Amino acid sequence: MVASFCEPPGRLLDFPTWWLRRDGGVQAVKLLRGSVSTKGLIADIEGIIDRDAAAALKGVEIAVDRKLLPALRKQQYYWADLEGLQVLNQDGVDFGRVDHLFSNGAHPILVVRDGERERLIPFVMDQHVLSVDLDAGRIQVDWDADF
Repeated sequence: MVASFCEPPGRLLDFPTWWLRRDGGVQAVKLLRGSVSTKGLIADIEGIIDRDAAAALKGVEIAVDRKLLPALRKQQYYWADLEGLQVLNQDGVDFGRVDHLFSNGAHPILVVRDGERERLIPFVMDQHVLSVDLDAGRIQVDWDADF
């Protein structure tokens, strides 16, 4: 089973080459065919010929060539571009950096860490997220420092 973070999840099957990242290395593999199931994606990858070879890929991160991704509209972002950005509230309080994101079903959640504390901030533009400046590496949020 393959967990996809594409929207919709089956979109990952549209990319003929996947880049597998593990243990600091990257390997290109060819997707032969795939299908969507209720538990995730089922993929047939060139060179993976048995269950043991497939099991060895558990936990491997799948990436695709960024040049093949669709262009985004205003105020849309790829999650990978938000990871590592500094997060400040309206009062200039530094909350730390975006560690990662996840979806709660309604919207993405920023997981922001400063070493001591972790904050979960809904990524809802114009409500909790006031601005994203990729060039400056900052996200400004409307979020109380005590929350």
